[in-house]
Amino acid sequence: MKVLVTGAAGFIGSHVALYLLARGDDVVGLDNLNDYYDVALKKARLARIEDFAAGKNPAAIYPEARQKSIPTGRFRFEKMALEDREGMAGLFEREKFDGVINLAAQAGVRHSLNAPFDYIDSNITGFLSVLEGCRHHQVGHLVYASTSSVYGANTNMPFSVHNPADHQVALYGATKRANELMAHSYSHLFGMPTTGLRFFTVYGPWGRPDMALFLFTDAILNDRPINVFNNGHHMRDFTYVDDIVRGVVATLDSPASTDPSWDSNAPASASSSAPWRLHNIGNGKPEPLMRYIEVLEDCLGKKAQKNFLPMQPGDVPDTSASVETLTAATGYTPDTSIEVGIRNFVDWYRAYYL
Repeated sequence: MKVLVTGAAGFIGSHVALYLLARGDDVVGLDNLNDYYDVALKKARLARIEDFAAGKNPAAIYPEARQKSIPTGRFRFEKMALEDREGMAGLFEREKFDGVINLAAQAGVRHSLNAPFDYIDSNITGFLSVLEGCRHHQVGHLVYASTSSVYGANTNMPFSVHNPADHQVALYGATKRANELMAHSYSHLFGMPTTGLRFFTVYGPWGRPDMALFLFTDAILNDRPINVFNNGHHMRDFTYVDDIVRGVVATLDSPASTDPSWDSNAPASASSSAPWRLHNIGNGKPEPLMRYIEVLEDCLGKKAQKNFLPMQPGDVPDTSASVETLTAATGYTPDTSIEVGIRNFVDWYRAYYL
């Protein structure tokens, strides 16, 4: 296939691009390389992808995707913002994508309190450009990132896509919920297969510097205290990045279809009479935040100084994912333990920064 991966210089997008290339797909990677966090890290991720596509890296990257008879796919990078309406239209016209994986977004709950227009530009206007491109060029399947943040004030766990997601507590989650509804309207009007994936606390090598694991590691190694919000009482469904990648690609290969049992008098929340689906993608095993920190301390061989603080505005106390619809649709269930995932992150961090 030829696949557009938006956010290709990002944490998840760079891993997804590598997986697709490893199995022989051609990838056009799009990113605007904004300075929300270290641009040098984004460029390093791109260089890793370009090296792999050029045959400079061993097949150890996602070896299960490699087949001896299939060469590595081709990669081309396009620097562009999703909200560049004319640029996006031209890209879809030129490339004729078979599939699209939309991972570009303005991320972060806390940043949305201070820079709300960034979220509307990228996550709403930008997503509309993606939908329009898929609509006018008969893309076979659009897979897009949503988030566990859409569950908002809901405390009925494990979170299920069958439950409502109508009480947002931060603009970030509201924009991603809007993506789900926008995608449904396009699936309904134009018969366009779309699937939204609600990601749960993704972590791992090449991660984002604004996320807890990265911040904790940097602080501990440099003898600074870590900020532990909600006085350490959070539970999180930490999901290792490789599990996310495999779930994303498995979803791409399983285009959304209509639900013949869907009843407009009792409408299901995660399926439709249109080719539209929603899935959670999480580890399905929530861990206490203090256990997460303990595993990190063990991997670093060093104890953290802890600064206990109240819960932050826009945050939620706990998350836990029910992934039954993902497993039913793709046959895939995430399962990497935090002991394995955090060790892999620490090994990468030491190799990259130290």
